[in-house]
Amino acid sequence: MYTTDLSRVGKSGLEAPARVEPAALLEKFEARVAADDFIEPKDWMPEAYRRTLIRQISQHAHSEIVGMLPEGNWISRAPSLRRKAVLLAKVQDEAGHGLYLYCAAETLGASRDEMTEALLAGRAKYSTIFNYPTLTWADMGAIGWLVDGAAIMNQVPLQRTSYGPYARAMVRICKEESFHQRQGYEIMMAMCAGSPAQKRMAQDALDRWWAPALMMFGPPDENSPNTAQSIRWRIKRETNDELRQRFVDATVPQAQALGLTIPDPDLRWNEAKGGYDFGALDWEEFYAVVRGEGQVAKERMEARRKAWEDGAWVRDAAIAHSAKRAKAAEAA
Repeated sequence: MYTTDLSRVGKSGLEAPARVEPAALLEKFEARVAADDFIEPKDWMPEAYRRTLIRQISQHAHSEIVGMLPEGNWISRAPSLRRKAVLLAKVQDEAGHGLYLYCAAETLGASRDEMTEALLAGRAKYSTIFNYPTLTWADMGAIGWLVDGAAIMNQVPLQRTSYGPYARAMVRICKEESFHQRQGYEIMMAMCAGSPAQKRMAQDALDRWWAPALMMFGPPDENSPNTAQSIRWRIKRETNDELRQRFVDATVPQAQALGLTIPDPDLRWNEAKGGYDFGALDWEEFYAVVRGEGQVAKERMEARRKAWEDGAWVRDAAIAHSAKRAKAAEAA
């Protein structure tokens, strides 16, 4: 999932005040969640649960939309018509994912305008992975293989998240992300089977995207303040570290099949745990990127701000058209 585990914030961007919930309603809610029932929009829910979902779903939606930018950068430079058509389809899918997720967040009482304005004002975040540049065509393969692969690892459990609209949106999103991961791996296969220069390009992309992909799962569990409560409420099903480990274990054999080397000298198979040990990540870099210090963070936000401002007339026209139809229906 394209999310970053951050502190809880309210609509103002400040820490939302705690609220005492009715004990009977809270007990009933906790029992439903523990029984794996879906919570629906009209059901009673704790305010903290609602706020947590708005934060997570809106961040996920923002990430899908911002995630179109690094790949859109390569549509006109794709090496063949087939590659161009596939990349166009993928970027179109990401736009649809953002739409599904914004709609899911709206069922919790957050408007699309509020969510977008929070992003543009810096109060809301998107996945740190999209603040890295796409330097070569091989990056399109690495993003599909690693970034979408990490997203799938995070998103499949979300099909069983406790909030019904979010869980149902994830069903289609996961199917489409599986296609995205396969097309990325296919690009890497083609490059690794090509010329020595193409294989070096594929290795370079892996070298640059490996650590950022692992950071997509969020900070270590001991530094992730929201994880315990999110798991208790079944918003999340597994911890950041559990998902990160699963991703490493699945991806290392894929790299070996390509003839590529994972850029981690500490990577070792651990027979006792049945998985790979891997080196420490640079969490200072992670938090710097979260703060907006990524290599292309300013460029990404400028693009989103321009799109929002340029699209104002479309939103205004749609609202005016809707009002006109409503007035006509009343008069009929």
